[in-house]
Formats: sequence, C-alpha cells, structure tokens
Amino acid sequence: MKEIMAIVRINRMNETKKALMNAGFSSVTATGRVLGRGKGLVDHKVLKAADEGNEYAAALLGEGPRLMSKRMLLLTVNDKDVEKAVETIMDANRTGKAGDGKIFVVDTPEVYRIRTGESGPSIVQ
Repeated sequence: MKEIMAIVRINRMNETKKALMNAGFSSVTATGRVLGRGKGLVDHKVLKAADEGNEYAAALLGEGPRLMSKRMLLLTVNDKDVEKAVETIMDANRTGKAGDGKIFVVDTPEVYRIRTGESGPSIVQ
C-alpha cells in the first residue's frame, strides 16, 4: 500500500475531488489550509538578508506573502493503483505554471480500520 500526499492549489480542489471520484478513488482526506512555497524564483540570499532586517532586501521581496495557501490531500491506495491515482491528481491540477503543486508517495506498511479492528490492504479499497 502507498499513501499519496498531494499539495495543490485551493481553486483546483473541486476538480480534483471529482476526478478522483470518477477514477474510483472515493476515500480521501483533505486539510483545510496549508501554507508553503516551492523553490520559486526567490534569491535565498535576499530572503535571508530580509529576515535579518536588511531594508533593501525586504523592499526587493515586496509586501506579498512569502507562503502561499494550498490544500493537502491524503489518500491510501493499493500498490497497483498508485500510477492511476497520481495521474488523476496531476491531470486535475496541471496548469503549466509554477505553483501547480507536488505529490509525494510513501510506503504504508499497515493500515487499520478503527471501527472493526480489521487491517491490511483490503480496507483501502
């Protein structure tokens, strides 16, 4: 089993949920809001100088937010479904512009259903 963690644009959530449902992935967890940023085009020397109080560096960065609001989705799928789930998320979120998001795939050795105590891959279907 694998856990898929996707960080996506907030305005793409409805399309993402619909796409996952249509692809057969009805179980998903989403956080309300996460903050972050990718590598972007920010010069990290300028960012560090601004954090240290350099007024010129702070002016270069501008008044905009340094961290962007995103949504984080989590879903656990069987190994055979990873590629389909990842492609579904990418297709629903790809705009071709910086900030489209990231997807992380992590091994999940075990999963348990609290209500029944069942465990194993059959409960993620």
